[in-house]
Amino acid sequence: MNRALGNLPKGWGGFTHDWSSDQRAFKGMPWNKAMMWIFLLSDTFIFMCVLISYMTGRASTAVSWPNPSVVFGLEVFGTSVPLLLIAIMTFVLISSSGTMAIAVKYGYEKNRKLCAIFLLLTAVCGATFVGMQAFEWTKLILHEGIRPWGNPFGAEQFGAFFFMITGFHGTHVTIGVIFLLIMARKTWRGDFDTGRKGFFTSVTSNYRAIEIMGLYWHFVDLVWVFIFAFFYLW
Repeated sequence: MNRALGNLPKGWGGFTHDWSSDQRAFKGMPWNKAMMWIFLLSDTFIFMCVLISYMTGRASTAVSWPNPSVVFGLEVFGTSVPLLLIAIMTFVLISSSGTMAIAVKYGYEKNRKLCAIFLLLTAVCGATFVGMQAFEWTKLILHEGIRPWGNPFGAEQFGAFFFMITGFHGTHVTIGVIFLLIMARKTWRGDFDTGRKGFFTSVTSNYRAIEIMGLYWHFVDLVWVFIFAFFYLW
């Protein structure tokens, strides 16, 4: 044992050498599930960089930052309600995590009809979120005059940060909705039961694909919690 450890290169070289030769760390884990975890880890770094840039830009500006309660307020019967639309969007997206978890449960049980139904419900929640985000963008651009290069509420970089961060996350949600619909169709047709070859690929799949889809969707929901906290509540 000590002799084997002594043959390892020193420093980071030894670390990578040890993991690259390890046959137990990912033993039993399907390659597609491992690749999803690696993708989510890399995506986490990207969102971290974006949010840290936002916090740095906001903390370093000498101009007053726009008040989220004013900028994102929604007028209802002549009264401005702060963050009403954002609260509904957040509720819808967080609720979709519950429907996704139920879909994964029925996938484990190979109950294809209920699994497909809850996948479809998750996709509907995601599409609703994207639709409300499009409404929010339209309101801010056409009625409030906010642009990536400036806005009438204060610091000019506010618009650039807002459209970049929410747009990047909205793209993730949109991609997730597309694949949820694909998975719902495949599940309803019984592709996972018959071993029919997968969409976009010649490799057959099974209900584990639902769990992997769930990992992505829960990640998207979790990222929104941080965006909501840093962008809308701060």
